Amino acid sequence: MPTEQTTSSRKKFIIACLGVIGLSGSAISLFGSRKKKTMKMLTEDGRLVEVAANRVKKTGKKISNKDIHRWIKK
Repeated sequence: MPTEQTTSSRKKFIIACLGVIGLSGSAISLFGSRKKKTMKMLTEDGRLVEVAANRVKKTGKKISNKDIHRWIKK
């Protein structure tokens, strides 16, 4: 039968392990969010390129498919 001392030390060990796992998970997510955000954009000649999101001005308007087909140079 386990004594009270071993039971409390096991609980402390489990709580400490969960704390370490929680801190490491938050550190990983913090460093993962520093990745540069990119957007895929279509060039005038029809190629797909990736551009840094902070370089694009957002107008809030969507372009229609008909406008895209007229815009692309073949």
